[in-house]
Amino acid sequence: IFCRPDDPRVRRWGVMMDRLGSAGGGRAAAPALTAAAVAAAAATAAAACHLGSCSSPAWSVAALGAPRAGDLRPLGTSLRSDAPGRFSAAAAPPGADGAEPRASLGGGQGAAVLVGSLAAGLLAGAAESRRRRGGATARGAKKDKEKKQGTAYTDTVLLPQTAFDLRANATKREPEIQEFWASKNVYTQLREREAPMGRFSLHDGPPYANGSLHMGHALNKILKDAINKFKAMQGYKVKYIPGWDCHGLPIELKVLQNMKASERESLTPLQLRAKAASFARETVGEQRQSFERYGVWGEFDNPYLTLLPKYEAKQLGIFEEMVRGGHIYRGRKPVYWSPSTRTALAESELEYPEDHVSKSIYVSFRCTGEIPAALKDLVGSDALEVAIWTTTPWTIPANRAVAVNPILQYAVVKATFAETGTTRRMVVATDLVGALEGLLGMTTELVATFKGGVLEGLRYEHPITGVVTPVVMGGEYITTESGTGLVHTAPGHGADDFVVGMKYGLEVAAPVDAKGDFTDEVGLASLVGANVLKDANDKVIELLKERGTLLLVYPYKHKYPYDWRSKQPVIWRATPQWFASIDGLREKVLGAVNKVTFIPESYANRMRPMIEGRSDWCISRQRSWGVPIPAFYRKDNNEALLTPEIIRHVRDIVAERGTNAWYELSIGELLPEEYRADAELYEKGMDTMDVWFDSGSSWAYVEDEIGSPVDLYLEGQDQHRGWFQSSLITSVAVRGQAPYKAVMTHGFCVDENGRKMSKSIGNVIDPRDIIEGGKDLKKFPPYGADTLRLWVASVDYTGDVAISPEIMANIAKNAAMIRNRARFMLGNVFDFEPKSHAASFDSLPMLDRHIVCEAEAAFQEISESYNAYAFGKATKALIAFLQELSSLYFELAKDRLYISSPNSMRRRSCQSVLRWLAENLARVLGPVTCHMAEDIWQALPGTAADKGAESVFLAGWVTAYPGREGRVGSTNEGAEAYRNILKVRETCNLALEKVRKAGDLGLSFEARAHVAVASEGEAALSLRRSLEVVAASPHQDVDSLRWLLGVSQADTDASAPAPAAGELLAAEANEESGVTVSVARAAGTKCERCYIHCSTVGTLEAHKPLCARCAAVVDEWRAGQGQLQAA
Repeated sequence: IFCRPDDPRVRRWGVMMDRLGSAGGGRAAAPALTAAAVAAAAATAAAACHLGSCSSPAWSVAALGAPRAGDLRPLGTSLRSDAPGRFSAAAAPPGADGAEPRASLGGGQGAAVLVGSLAAGLLAGAAESRRRRGGATARGAKKDKEKKQGTAYTDTVLLPQTAFDLRANATKREPEIQEFWASKNVYTQLREREAPMGRFSLHDGPPYANGSLHMGHALNKILKDAINKFKAMQGYKVKYIPGWDCHGLPIELKVLQNMKASERESLTPLQLRAKAASFARETVGEQRQSFERYGVWGEFDNPYLTLLPKYEAKQLGIFEEMVRGGHIYRGRKPVYWSPSTRTALAESELEYPEDHVSKSIYVSFRCTGEIPAALKDLVGSDALEVAIWTTTPWTIPANRAVAVNPILQYAVVKATFAETGTTRRMVVATDLVGALEGLLGMTTELVATFKGGVLEGLRYEHPITGVVTPVVMGGEYITTESGTGLVHTAPGHGADDFVVGMKYGLEVAAPVDAKGDFTDEVGLASLVGANVLKDANDKVIELLKERGTLLLVYPYKHKYPYDWRSKQPVIWRATPQWFASIDGLREKVLGAVNKVTFIPESYANRMRPMIEGRSDWCISRQRSWGVPIPAFYRKDNNEALLTPEIIRHVRDIVAERGTNAWYELSIGELLPEEYRADAELYEKGMDTMDVWFDSGSSWAYVEDEIGSPVDLYLEGQDQHRGWFQSSLITSVAVRGQAPYKAVMTHGFCVDENGRKMSKSIGNVIDPRDIIEGGKDLKKFPPYGADTLRLWVASVDYTGDVAISPEIMANIAKNAAMIRNRARFMLGNVFDFEPKSHAASFDSLPMLDRHIVCEAEAAFQEISESYNAYAFGKATKALIAFLQELSSLYFELAKDRLYISSPNSMRRRSCQSVLRWLAENLARVLGPVTCHMAEDIWQALPGTAADKGAESVFLAGWVTAYPGREGRVGSTNEGAEAYRNILKVRETCNLALEKVRKAGDLGLSFEARAHVAVASEGEAALSLRRSLEVVAASPHQDVDSLRWLLGVSQADTDASAPAPAAGELLAAEANEESGVTVSVARAAGTKCERCYIHCSTVGTLEAHKPLCARCAAVVDEWRAGQGQLQAA
């Protein structure tokens, strides 16, 4: 690039280098760009820019002295970054024509041959830069001199003063504020003080103590905390008891994953339980620290943990009552079984990925025996087959029937298969004949059609065992949406199959062990040991093919249940389990649901269908880490012994020793006295309770502290089939009522594209990165907890909520804006004492009364939104109000605050409003950005006694402006007039903007505005009346039109003529309001203290640069006066 010393690009680089030197030196003069520095820089530039490809003869210019060895590199080299701040030479690529570099600065040719020409250009540019800077310095010196001339009045301008930092410095300041809360026992004071509003109780749903927190935890806990803080500030007694789910497979798996295989094999149940308990407690400690760092308050020193003996005893008490009520039974039924974790699962422990692909099959079973008479009359006595479809070929060995829908229309078709040329007479649903022709590659001839009930009594030969098996009548679950309309029925491997099996007395066969392997019961040696999720499907398919019953195999993509912990498929498997009967409770549970308020309302019908269609709840699990089901089994026949008396006895032991006692004590010690004589006949059961029974019992543990039913349960939408439902069932079974009055639901956290957060996608966001800063600080600087909390309060939590670096950056801007507005308020009340300086509402200028009314409306909307838990709406209202406040009131207030006499009514009235606004801003921020709220409160001038409370959270909720008590929300003539005149300000701003763009004026104080209002029209007449009201205000130093418009002079068509044609700079009209604003240059000279253009500037000998208003203030200031007066 750099070919000649006169190349302008070379000069520009010299200018740039010189400026960089100047910038680095601050205000001090930068050292001159020396020849040696230029030489080194030029060599670097030469290397970096591949000067070897340059063929200019200008490089033969004489050198600038001898550089040091190593300063210059061979011409054909480039720079390579090895590490931050370090560079090394690397061979440059050959020229465009493939030739080697044509020149070299190494060796005997002398390093400086080439550099001199470049150096000359750089030095020329640097000299040019210094000349420019010299001129600029001279101009700056002149301005500095002018400023010094005006410093006589600097100390009379009342600029803001506050210790409230513009930057949150959250990583340092937030922990300090949390320490302040702890030192003052703020939460304890709130909890123990008199509560005029009564008690508010929010019961915490327990997260699993099995790992670090994620964004879902943050969303959930911050929502709960915001509600609790709001209720406490309103005057409710709030006691929040955080809880943790400490039992179950998630924790057991974590423990086992951290152990070697040899250690796992020798692990006893008690050893596993000890390790699991230790892991859970450690995780609880870590999660607690994170929750507290979020700013969440609660009984963290005394939480509820499901592993506590007292909690376990309460849970067993609920179980005892359910046994007494006849709601618990033991049966062999198909349940969701996870071969990967070898335990039964509840519906709430499943997830359903949509991309699961099953190897589905169509099979035709050959009918045998006598055809039922009704059917025989229709189709004759020729051979028949029944066609079925299944996505689980491995269940064919357990087939015990084919089910049909008695009211569906079926057909016997004579099917000819193109591929084989064979013909079969098959029974299929009439509506599916066409689809099956294309799918199976067959042509059909219709023999007869009939209702499904005609097929009852038909029998077929089992395709594996050859056993004669019946066709039975199923239910509404049999449709023509897919398959053949006939359903392969295996009572041991499906819920609907089981119901039909019970109806017809079918065998509940499930020849599969806990690992998912076929057992000897499968009936065929070649299948024993095959795994149903691995090779069993292929083996069964091969058998069907050999026996000529297989029609088609094809992959079928569909939703399929997976274990939500291991992320592996589950199966239906009949095993002996303990169940809670839902049938006996269903109507009571549905009745209780009808009395619950759902937030949002759209979730009101979500739980009801789940309960209506719910099967019995399998509450037993085949794990060690949990609350044991205190059942005993006879050794001779495996008959279960479980009575309320036995449970009560075990419960009392557990209350003292915990559930480890079940493993430590003998059967005789665990049985009540009346059963001990038969202790040798029994063995202990090793099943533990479903963790949803654990957490579903939490209401009983906390009811003595917070009551039952509580006011609110708040969790994610998945808990409608989880904790919300398990708590409801246990409470209705024992108490006859729901444990909650209201249920609030939030969505899941997703990325900006709506995708679920996943480590494999790489879109997971850690709350700690938002608070403390992530690895990439550009992506996630340390925003602090308040920004995270503001995100929670800004999103629509009723659906899935998005989060990303870009979203958080925008939230941070809003947080900074709020802080900026608070700082303006605080900085301008530094000398304000409410007791002696406050102005009552009726004495305020109209502008101030207007702002108070606007603030009341905003605070009212925020309060109502908080009451409805609509935090997004509250945040939106607050931000809109603060933006309006800044663009109008703060702009108009600056002259009053900075320029007026310290004790003037003009200034004190504004300070009165700002102090009231600051106090209430802190209050409404309290539930959400709690640290900022406290920071604002502590920065308010005065002692805790002056403020009324040592913490914003002890100060109550929003207060009315002094003199407005009982009148909040009422109309006020002055405020209404000002609201109307704001339309004039909007029109004036448009006219001023035209003038600025044209370059005719700079500051708005350089302008005069003339307001003309139409003589007709309701809006125009209303505006005229408002102008008259404002003109009559006794506070013309605040309320006059010129202050509202922000110009030096303002008049109306009622008081002055419009600017002449030669004076007019711009005009703007608003047809809707009937107003036209004309802008001209203001008369007079600019005052150097207030910038107002005034004819009195220059007329006062003592203060030539000042207007009469400022001169009076300065004289008063210097005389040490400061009486309350109008400026």
